[in-house]
Amino acid sequence: MTNTTQTIIRPDAPVHPHGGPPKLSPAELRAAQTETLQGPRLKHGLLARMLFKQMDLVYGRERTLVKFTMLEFIARVPYQAWERMGYLSLSRHRRRSALATRVYERIVETREEQDNEQWHLLILQDIVQRDGLKQSFVLHRLAPWLVAFFYYHVSWLLFLLRPEMSYRLNADFEDHAEHEYMAYVAEHPELERVLAPSTYAAQYGHHGSLADLLRQIGHDERVHKLDSLVNMRAPRFRD
Repeated sequence: MTNTTQTIIRPDAPVHPHGGPPKLSPAELRAAQTETLQGPRLKHGLLARMLFKQMDLVYGRERTLVKFTMLEFIARVPYQAWERMGYLSLSRHRRRSALATRVYERIVETREEQDNEQWHLLILQDIVQRDGLKQSFVLHRLAPWLVAFFYYHVSWLLFLLRPEMSYRLNADFEDHAEHEYMAYVAEHPELERVLAPSTYAAQYGHHGSLADLLRQIGHDERVHKLDSLVNMRAPRFRD
């Protein structure tokens, strides 16, 4: 499927110190939000739709920061599965230098994406705790772990059988997350006047408002989506 949205990346844009998507200026973040909301969503597959439906049933259809922490808890999972598969492939092809190099490069990219999702989770959890929002053990610890466990093994199995299916499932998930973040900011204009917390600013980047911080996270998800779409067409772990 052809993707019609284009990610906004400046040649001189500052990058996360450990790699990852570029950090955009406030004007670029607003432009990215408009582009996301005016552009079409991907046509999500059955597995992705089942996952989103399940989350809506458990956490409600309303977009909330607490619900976003659940998204980010699960979002790391495919990258963890791919990293594991990458190391298995690397050990199998270590004597073929060209292939081993390509596999290792993909492992590095996968790790950067996984780390970026981890920063999202830490940032959102910090915001939720600052706001005093309640999180129960069953809904916000046990349930996400069970969903992540299932999602990990589905991602792993799909990658083993047909890597492009695993990448496509992740693209659907990231597309959903991108649109949810941008829509949430549009629904809450008051976030423009809320200062972004500085707890992880040194690691993730400084943002003037909570709205821009959430836009940046949404743009990160777009970058991950586009990367998965590229790898879906040409998986690098294949011989």
